[in-house]
Amino acid sequence: MSVAINGTAVKLSTVTYKPVGDGPFPTLIFHHGSGGFAHSYDPRAIAQWFVERGWVVIAPSRRGRGGSEGADEEGDACSVANAVEGADRALGEIDAVTSALISQPFVDRSRIAVGGQSRGGVLSVAWSGKHPEVRAVVNFVGGWKGSRTCLQAAAINRTLLNRGVTWRQPSLWLYGDGDVFYPLEDTKANFDAFLAAGGKGVWHDYKPPQMLNGHQIALAPQLWSADMDAYLADRGLPSKRRD
Repeated sequence: MSVAINGTAVKLSTVTYKPVGDGPFPTLIFHHGSGGFAHSYDPRAIAQWFVERGWVVIAPSRRGRGGSEGADEEGDACSVANAVEGADRALGEIDAVTSALISQPFVDRSRIAVGGQSRGGVLSVAWSGKHPEVRAVVNFVGGWKGSRTCLQAAAINRTLLNRGVTWRQPSLWLYGDGDVFYPLEDTKANFDAFLAAGGKGVWHDYKPPQMLNGHQIALAPQLWSADMDAYLADRGLPSKRRD
């Protein structure tokens, strides 16, 4: 998909899952984390869960990853100022690609949800703060920097997450015990700071099954399925599996 970023046309790779039929369908736009990867981002476990409930799921790959053109300019600096600059570049890409994605005829523009994994989770919360039209926000193990490698991690993560305070609706925060990047005591403190700043949210944490760590809970729908169902139903969105 070709989108304009800072006045330049850039082709971004996207993966789309959709139910049978023409729609329009409620649509989840789901964003990936940091790091480089050669193939298109494909959150299969999450996509299958949503498609079984009548949703379209679209996963775009940001610049420089997954076959998308351009360079990854999000950075990995451990300072609030530099992290915010990198996040703003990512949010600009999300703005551009979202406009293109929701123009597709099978997308119900009145029922848009955003979500993401890791860096994609914090970006989704931050992005929602300027988009009151979004119906749901799903944050899987979201964070920008981890405290094990960055002394400024709490300040960075809270600065970005707190941008979502102005959404004024409850977002869903899903985290795992034993996360190799974001310890639960840190992420729960970030959530509490978000609430203290005026944000609304629903928190759940899980013990992952054997062979997975807490950063990989998105791969285990049996952990979060009931909580996701309840959250979507509370938002007036489809949540029950189709027979």
